Amino acid sequence: MTVSVKICGLSTEDTLEAAIGAGADYVGLVFFPRSPRHVSLDRAASLAEAARGRIAIVALTVDADNALLEAIRERVAPDFLQLHGHEGVERVADIRRRVGARVIKAVKVGSPADIEAARIFEPAADIVLFDAPPPRAGDALPGGNGVSFDWTWLATAQPRPDFMLSGGLDPDNVRLAIATSGARSVDVSSGVERAPGVKDPDLVARFVRAAKHLEQVAAPAAEEDRHEPR
Repeated sequence: MTVSVKICGLSTEDTLEAAIGAGADYVGLVFFPRSPRHVSLDRAASLAEAARGRIAIVALTVDADNALLEAIRERVAPDFLQLHGHEGVERVADIRRRVGARVIKAVKVGSPADIEAARIFEPAADIVLFDAPPPRAGDALPGGNGVSFDWTWLATAQPRPDFMLSGGLDPDNVRLAIATSGARSVDVSSGVERAPGVKDPDLVARFVRAAKHLEQVAAPAAEEDRHEPR
């Protein structure tokens, strides 16, 4: 099985080139001011221009208004919009029509019931992404927190097979996550950083190689530690 890899929260040319050079399939640009990975429209436009035609470009937004979505469409022209807020199914469908890009809808998974409830998005979204909720209620960041959920829930629920898995992934646990969940696509952000918002090109390359089974990696964590925050 070929696994697709998304490296999210890029902000520099060197980490963009690291992701492309390693063989990643998507790069994510974050438009959320409270995130340490936030990029301006100018910065995003420059990175998108360097990436275009070489890798799929994803613009991540959180409950964005139409003005921001239009600006992203005009300046960045992403291949995908990743909706990481509280967008309902009607809003997801509206954004997909309005922007003319494919849509990744992120869903927070705190229990198996959340996976079942996410089926409502399958007609409106091109990809449903399953992520862990923030570690504490009220945390400012909807993603990129370095925490995971129980991957066996996905294997049991069997959502649409093209789902994407995120949350707490890193080069050392991604292969276990794929084997446990059955994911064909994975998304990483904090797990390939040396500091919040600062991607490490070596970790990016290790993650891609591990996810795509191109190298041997360290033995997986013990069962009881598998879902500990990273």
